[in-house]
Parts: sequence; structure tokens; C-alpha cells
Amino acid sequence: MPDLPYEAYELVEHLRRTVTDDERVLTAIADTPRDRFVAEHLRPYAYEDTALPTEAGQTISQPTIVAMMTAALALAGDERVLDVGTGSGYQAAILARLCREVVSVEVVDSLRRSAADRLQTLGIRNVTVLQAGDVLGAPELAPFDAILVAAAAPSVPDALVAQLAPGGRLVIPVGSREVQELTRVTLQEDGRRTEEHLGACRFVPLIGPGGFESEAP
Repeated sequence: MPDLPYEAYELVEHLRRTVTDDERVLTAIADTPRDRFVAEHLRPYAYEDTALPTEAGQTISQPTIVAMMTAALALAGDERVLDVGTGSGYQAAILARLCREVVSVEVVDSLRRSAADRLQTLGIRNVTVLQAGDVLGAPELAPFDAILVAAAAPSVPDALVAQLAPGGRLVIPVGSREVQELTRVTLQEDGRRTEEHLGACRFVPLIGPGGFESEAP
């Protein structure tokens, strides 16, 4: 574990007690300065275990949820991972420390550009941030060993399961716009899929293919 500011150390120890004892995941979180992914006026709160607002009406997820989703992917180090919903880039930065390659897609162009710049500034070179298109995920770059979705869908999108390699894991919030269940889908070697429910959560809705319809302004 690196030398950390006191607040960051306290957060990591809180995650160790309440979420996971996976040292690789905890070290990746410790190595990723959350204060660099929020606006300057929110930096005093960066290491609190709470979601914080970012640009374009989005949020940076609560660290507890980030740790839970990351641990659920069970990354060993040589995987290709798809990150759906780049947002600030915080989750992609953590994943980058745990796998070989991250492909991250974001529908909001301003978020995509600022996240890519932030990752570049932090010296993270194994993340490619792409503009989300008319299809969900990045099927042209599939298959992926793991997929993480940082937005809620009404059901598990078949289009994402189709982008998994055999044995791959998809972690996604599934439910209504208001409340969801964090769900892990594993694509078995024989093509069957299994689902596990990991706990209640609340995410912004996935808009577009595989998600919810956009609400009228």
C-alpha cells in the first residue's frame, strides 16, 4: 500500500472492513487519487464514502460501490475489460491498474474528452476512451473478459452478454430508474449464463440501446 493522505488511508481501510479484502483491488483504489476526478470545490469530500456530482448531470460513484463492482469482476491481470459509461474516468483508472487493457465508452462527448485528458495526465496509458455510438458497448472490439456498466438498465442487455468471452463476467445495475440490484452475469464455457445478485444500489439510468428511453425535458 502506498503512502497515502490520512483521508485516503481511512477510506481504503473502511473498504477493507466493509467490502473486500482483495489487496489488488484495494491497492488499485489507493493508487488512484479520487480528488483528481472531481471539481476543485468538491475535493475536500473526495475521500468520503459518498457519490459526488460531476459534469453533465452525472456522478462519480460511491467508493463502496466502486470497490464492490471492481472486486466482482475478479480480475487476474491479463484481461481486456469494457467499461460502459466513462464518466469522470475514475472507474477506468482503477480497472487499468488491474488488467491489461480497458476500452471505455461514453455517450457525452465533453465527458469523454475530459476523462481522456485526465487519464493521460495521470500517466495511464492502457485505457482507450471512445465515443459511444448507436449500439451498446463496443461490439467491434469484442470479445471482452469482463464488462462493467456504470449506469442502470431495466434488464441485463443481451447485446453486452454477446460481447463477453467464454468465462467472462458482466457487472451491471439492473432495475428501475429509482433503485437497482447490482448483478453479476457469468457466461459459462458452454454458452449458458448465470446471474448473481450482489446488493441494492442506485445509478443514473443507461439511456439508449439496452437502457431507458430519454425523458422529455
